[in-house]
Amino acid sequence: MTHPINRLALITYLTDDYDAAIAWFQSALDFVLLEDTDMGDGKRWVRMAPHHAAETAFLIAKAIGDQANSIGHQAGGRVGHFLFTDDFDGMYARMQNFGVTFRESPRIEPYGKVVVFEDLHGNPWDLMQPNKH
Repeated sequence: MTHPINRLALITYLTDDYDAAIAWFQSALDFVLLEDTDMGDGKRWVRMAPHHAAETAFLIAKAIGDQANSIGHQAGGRVGHFLFTDDFDGMYARMQNFGVTFRESPRIEPYGKVVVFEDLHGNPWDLMQPNKH
């Protein structure tokens, strides 16, 4: 039996302002804007990723109605996104220079070097350089 090839393509990221989210991801995290298509009625199809060849991207979505209550709480207060890098110190310095809020100092864990930071809405993320195996 042939199994389908599945992949995780998009993860919704809720915001209250498309342009502010685009600017933050580009400036703070060096993400690239893959697509920004006007869908009419104030809606846009905005895709961003760490680089053009990334298999998974964010769909930047403007919260509507009660969805706005989830902005800044996308993972219920837990770290919900994990940004892996092969240059932890360089990325950490870039983020510090941009004014990203860090909840702690970088630390070494059995799985690699990590620090928790907040995105533009206060969602906690991990910046991580995994150990090489």
